[in-house]
Amino acid sequence: MKEKEIIRQGHGKNYPFGQDHCFIKLASSHTHGELCFVEDTLKPGFYLPRHHHKKMLEVFYILEGEVEYTFDDETLIAKAGDTITVPPNVWHAAKCEKGGKMLSIFKNGKFDEYLERLSQMTDAQFEDKELMAEISAEFDIYED
Repeated sequence: MKEKEIIRQGHGKNYPFGQDHCFIKLASSHTHGELCFVEDTLKPGFYLPRHHHKKMLEVFYILEGEVEYTFDDETLIAKAGDTITVPPNVWHAAKCEKGGKMLSIFKNGKFDEYLERLSQMTDAQFEDKELMAEISAEFDIYED
């Protein structure tokens, strides 16, 4: 990235998935794959299954609502203004019963590129567990 970039509220490359709506606020291509920022509007009933990363560090900053995070040894409720940092190799899951919004920061991960890949897939591809595991592993996402 050679020049400043301003992405206004409600803008950025966006991905309106079934459970959430993601806006890319900082693309990993602008930081040589080192950082990615995603503003994530969580729809009521949002659920992110248990997973971990081998290289990627995640930081979640809650903007609105409450998000429940489950780790192997603890479950906690994060509220607006709270920050959760999840280092590599820590299993975690998240859910948001009533909906909310958070800023997700990914260090050493190209999560925006993962979202782009998912946005181009068919329903049949999503149902192919082997394909999904391959794509997830390509982007450092490992589920049970």
